[in-house]
Amino acid sequence: MTSESDITPATPSASDPCAEECRRNQTLEALVEVSQAMTSSFELDRNLRRSLRVLSSRLELNRATITVVDPDTKELRIAASHGLTRSQIMRGTYRVGEGVVGQVMATGHPMAVPNIAEEPLFLNRTQSRIDKNDVAFICVPVKLRGEILGVLSADRLFDGPGSLVEDLRVLEIVGSTMAHSISLYHAYTRERAQKERLRRELRGRYSLPNIIGDSDEMQRVFRMVTKVAASNATVLLRGESGTGKELIANALHYQGLRPKGPLIAINCAALPENLLEAELFGYQKGAFTGAVASKEGRFELARAGTIFLDEIGDISPALQAKLLRVLQEGTFERLGGTKTLHTDARTISATNRDLEAMVERGEFRDDLYWRLNVVPIFLPALRDRREDVPLLIEYFMDRFARQGGLDITISDDAMRYLMGYHWPGNIRELENTIQRMIVLAEDRLIEARDLPRHILMHDVTESGGHGLTLEAEVEMLERSRIIAALRENGYVQAKAARTLGITARQLGYKISKYDIAAG
Repeated sequence: MTSESDITPATPSASDPCAEECRRNQTLEALVEVSQAMTSSFELDRNLRRSLRVLSSRLELNRATITVVDPDTKELRIAASHGLTRSQIMRGTYRVGEGVVGQVMATGHPMAVPNIAEEPLFLNRTQSRIDKNDVAFICVPVKLRGEILGVLSADRLFDGPGSLVEDLRVLEIVGSTMAHSISLYHAYTRERAQKERLRRELRGRYSLPNIIGDSDEMQRVFRMVTKVAASNATVLLRGESGTGKELIANALHYQGLRPKGPLIAINCAALPENLLEAELFGYQKGAFTGAVASKEGRFELARAGTIFLDEIGDISPALQAKLLRVLQEGTFERLGGTKTLHTDARTISATNRDLEAMVERGEFRDDLYWRLNVVPIFLPALRDRREDVPLLIEYFMDRFARQGGLDITISDDAMRYLMGYHWPGNIRELENTIQRMIVLAEDRLIEARDLPRHILMHDVTESGGHGLTLEAEVEMLERSRIIAALRENGYVQAKAARTLGITARQLGYKISKYDIAAG
């Protein structure tokens, strides 16, 4: 057994410089081909086999193999080879430290056997060498930044110690190239596995069994979603703010035909018209001041997936026309661009506004309305599915208590108040209320006295107003008027404030005072 340091290079013959030059050229060409082979595809096994074939055809390094540790058995097994049969590959197993391959794996140092017939440490587990005389065996670690990823080995006819030195150096270079590719491939597969795990989690999170609702109204929604998810039909989600439209949109995507594609969401009411157009369709560099680079729009990003247009009723008439073209033809141009782009994204939109009334008033295009309204799904308000309130309370109590490491329950009296409340902010308001009560809870049991004042006031009013003071009655009326103004104006606070005859600042204060879910 010899290591690289034990081999004395042979002095090249001065009379045969051409042979040495030819050998160097062949080596360089082989290294280039190995590098190309290792980057030729995303299939690591295929790339490794191509590289090993180059070693055989170019440099006469035969029966080349890559051996790695099996993560289950911790044995060394052949991962790729050239010149071995399937049965020979199956026999090529070693323990770390066993044989030449096992020792290279254990020590991280290259080794060379000038004549395998004279080396007892050479085990020939594959049984692929019949005539062992004058056959040399070269073995090097495949390692990156000190981590040994595997072992690269090959045979050749022994023609002097000088050639073994050269072969060791060549295999070390090849091993380094393979180590980088193997490391990148492992990182790629880990990332892909993580994405697949997250995708499965999302599918579970947004699957219908995990959307809470036993009421007849929600069961109708679930049946509709199950049917529609199995198609690419355009869906319009209708319902008040806080009824769970985005949750249903997620369920439609992840339970649909393209769960591996992206789900791209945008709130159309959150951006002014010019920014919304740029976000939807993208823009070219220099299209406007500040456009220092080109940017893909949401419709481009949603290719092979779903785009969710929330608050669709708030887009301007000019933008409605451009959106209509995308829905009709699947084509658009970026801002400042002339190239026609295509998208196959499935469109799901949502609104809490009365689109039919807007169409009558000329505020919303009727042709766009019909394009969006292919399959409408109406989500009921929480006051119309009161039997679901205890289920939702239990779910939010468990979630927020678990997050805080708390053990908190709710009294029957408090539950009665929560069941009787009309929940103008729907599920979002209920969720916020439960979270706030748990954060502020002083005892392990939430009593009726711990509930927000407006919920207690509502219960008194519903029961006939007994014991209601003049101040409480005025506050109750004021809160009701504010909620009505917000709904009438699409929860745009500036508009609602003008309707009420107060300033936006005063309205903001009262929204906070009365704990109103503002959209």
